[in-house]
Amino acid sequence: MIVPSIDLRHGRAVQLRRGREHALDGGDPFDRLEEFAVAGEVAIVDLDAAMGTGSNASVITELVARAPCRVGGGIRTLDAAMEWLDAGAAKVVIGTAATPEFCAALPRDRVVAAVDAERGEVVVEGWQTRTGRDVLGAVEQLAPHVGGFLLTQVEYEGMMGGFDRGLIERVAGAAGGARVTAAGGITTAAEVAELDAMGVDAQVGMALYTGKLSLADAVAAPLVEPAGGLWPTVVCDEEGRALGLVWSSRESLARAVSERRGVYWSRSRGALWAKGETSGNTQELLRVDLDCDRDALRFVVRQHGAGFCHRGTRTCWGDDFDLGALERLVAARAGDAAPGSGTAKLLGDPRLLRSKLLEEAGELADARSPAEATHEAADLLYFLLVALQARGGTLAHVRRELERRSRRVRRRPMAAKPEGES
Repeated sequence: MIVPSIDLRHGRAVQLRRGREHALDGGDPFDRLEEFAVAGEVAIVDLDAAMGTGSNASVITELVARAPCRVGGGIRTLDAAMEWLDAGAAKVVIGTAATPEFCAALPRDRVVAAVDAERGEVVVEGWQTRTGRDVLGAVEQLAPHVGGFLLTQVEYEGMMGGFDRGLIERVAGAAGGARVTAAGGITTAAEVAELDAMGVDAQVGMALYTGKLSLADAVAAPLVEPAGGLWPTVVCDEEGRALGLVWSSRESLARAVSERRGVYWSRSRGALWAKGETSGNTQELLRVDLDCDRDALRFVVRQHGAGFCHRGTRTCWGDDFDLGALERLVAARAGDAAPGSGTAKLLGDPRLLRSKLLEEAGELADARSPAEATHEAADLLYFLLVALQARGGTLAHVRRELERRSRRVRRRPMAAKPEGES
């Protein structure tokens, strides 16, 4: 699989050659994240922190809040590692500080040990200091304590001239069950596919920034060539609910990834079709996932309009009721000026909405039976959705925030606020 990389220097996305020479300015890191997140997890590297010349913490905090990211560069204390995990980083990448004792103090599945190698020797402190340690020995020592390794071949980094396959194979063998991600010199879709066949992910920066490797080709690289040239594609919304089953070709996948919208292959018409071009029920493509056998796709989309199905329903299995359906109903009624529209009245009267929220929260807190709790929770959920609508929030925002909080390692103490304190 491809892991796109955003290397940060002075708040900008950059690319270096061999970790030393500035090669190019990659622009606004938030634009890059929006582009790259369709491929899944994105690697964020704080070069300033790694080199001891500064920090991009404020930028990274916002990046982590927007999409799943693994964060590395200059994380040399347990406190710093915990801070990034608590902030919502999917994983932390530990380099100079990666010892068995350090890594064992963190959740194993969320720790990636960065093993930076120059001609088989481990280098640290932003690749500036040689250690004399052998790469395979370092990997074997850390393997019981980490969920993954990032192997960067420094001499190939940013050069777009290939990499040492033999070293990667040996590291993958020494890593045991820990997943290896390789970086440095990876340039083509064929190389991404070759690494995936080894069970190794490919972290790529320079080739993506220069256009030598397209993100669409990189995403498609591990896929098994299908009979008839089409992959079954399950389309899901942001809550993970299946909207329908369609088909993707290499051409449609390339269009979908580059344009970040729902583009598929129509078997009946024998042509590409972009969802919503005629109906107006468009889709924003948020992420493409490959299944474990590399022979099927999942598109995670933000569905607009009536729904996915050509019959005007949310899904190809009809319209079931869920919180998403209630949210859409609240949104539809937000502009309803018809007499008696309670939702419109609440949206137009912030004091009334606040009063109802406090009232229903109190009634839920005082509920004594399952039936009472169910009734009051339903009331409160409705008013919560109205409050979200009034402030421009969505359930998707809430879900992302809850997901971020679920990644916390350290828990805040649960205590009541003093009476009257907001």
